[in-house]
Amino acid sequence: MGSVTEVNGFNLEKLVSQFQIVAEFEEGHVWTKGHINDTYIITCRQGGTPIRYILQRINHHVFPYPELVMQNVKLTTEHLRKKIGTEDRHDLTRRTMTLVPTRGGAPYYRDREGNYWRTYVFIERVTSMHVAVLPAQAGQVGRAFGMFQKRLADLPPEKVQETIPDFHNGLLRLEALEKAVAADSAGRVAGAQAAIDFCRQQRGIVSLLLDAQARGELPLRITHNDTKIDNVLFDTDSGEVVCIVDLDTVMPGLVHYDFGDMVRTLTSPTDEDELDLTKVTMRLEYFEELAKGYFAEASEFLTQADRDYFAISGKVITLILGIRFLTDHLNGDTYFRVHRDGQNLDRARVQFKLVESMLEQEEAMKSFIAALG
Repeated sequence: MGSVTEVNGFNLEKLVSQFQIVAEFEEGHVWTKGHINDTYIITCRQGGTPIRYILQRINHHVFPYPELVMQNVKLTTEHLRKKIGTEDRHDLTRRTMTLVPTRGGAPYYRDREGNYWRTYVFIERVTSMHVAVLPAQAGQVGRAFGMFQKRLADLPPEKVQETIPDFHNGLLRLEALEKAVAADSAGRVAGAQAAIDFCRQQRGIVSLLLDAQARGELPLRITHNDTKIDNVLFDTDSGEVVCIVDLDTVMPGLVHYDFGDMVRTLTSPTDEDELDLTKVTMRLEYFEELAKGYFAEASEFLTQADRDYFAISGKVITLILGIRFLTDHLNGDTYFRVHRDGQNLDRARVQFKLVESMLEQEEAMKSFIAALG
């Protein structure tokens, strides 16, 4: 195959040359995973050996402070690498993301058009998934994110910047939804009225964690803030979790949002945009394995007050994300990338069906977490 250097108007070879990569550029192509950033897989060759990298253009509309995002990524990856290295240096480049600096030593490159670019070493021999198909996978992911939080527990929250202010502020998300409804800029309100009504009926859910934080019950810690199963890489041979990726939203937050997002993505048997809502449910067996895995690693830094709110965290973050999907649908799909008409509305409907299922099983979830001690 011939060398491919020009993709989507970007000269990938010239962009790669801005980073500390000594291997010779061979080709690059678009990688379609992810809702937000533009991602390219770059293949270089060194001494006849192919070496792959991930080149990404940061979406500076979603992340208005890309410099701060990259400061956080650099700080977090270095901290994780140090922690993992003290445990076991084996396969270190596969167990945490490796940021490749620019030739000047910066964590990102800004081109003449104002685009921000960064490069990672591609993690080989791994796979990812959209849906957990075994309860044990939920347990593995829970353990991985519990370990992630534990490794960052001694990183002072004030050292990490808040790159998207009020990211999980459900009250502000509700306000944005009501503005979108009032504006109806894309003419979609009529077709989404049932979803809008659901948000209004359940609006009290979104502030449960905010209120607890305001009362001083829940401390800020360094959190991932996007703990869906897609952001965990599994070893293709062993099936074990290798690495957690997508660190753009790492910032100070509540561990409950991370746990809740795992409940949202690990316990559902369907894709995020499933059309058949009869398939959408919160699988209690998967929740139990997730909780066991997470608490096995996270228990040492959690307080009793923390524990009191984990069972409700799933419905909080799931409703908030559903509101975000719905708002974006009403605004004309300006935030989350869509591949078909109505996809964001379908995503919202799935979230709301999950919330209903979580409400039905909430007492069982509370009892299980209480029994973990």
